[in-house]
Amino acid sequence: MKKFTQALLMVLLTALPAAAQKLEKINPPGLTKPAAGTYTHVVKAGKLLFIAGQTGVNAEGKLVGPAMKEQVEQVFANLAAALKSQGADFSHVTKTTTYVTSISEFRSPEVAAVRAKYAGSNPPANTLVQIQQLADPAYKVEIEAIAVLP
Repeated sequence: MKKFTQALLMVLLTALPAAAQKLEKINPPGLTKPAAGTYTHVVKAGKLLFIAGQTGVNAEGKLVGPAMKEQVEQVFANLAAALKSQGADFSHVTKTTTYVTSISEFRSPEVAAVRAKYAGSNPPANTLVQIQQLADPAYKVEIEAIAVLP
């Protein structure tokens, strides 16, 4: 039994480093280029994708407009670009966290239609939080996501 325990311990000690997941940090085309040292759009750990909070800015870094609906549309387009860069789509998203400056604007029928267009009838788990202000006072919404690759 002692030799078996020792052999098992050796296997575990050599397997643990191999089991550590390599993190890949990716800034896919179609999304803004983050300022050096600030953040990464996508971090891949094995089959998990962690997508940084996306706002209503296009690839050139310009806010698409002042309305919640147009910003939400851009946010979901950004999330779709991040997912597509890793061979995934919204069916792979398991969790989102949504930060808004107005829950009532976010719950409007027009915005709900945009969300449904991307998430479909089987949306992921979500946490919705209203905050006073996002990183830029003009931003109305920011959504981060976690996905599991096929």
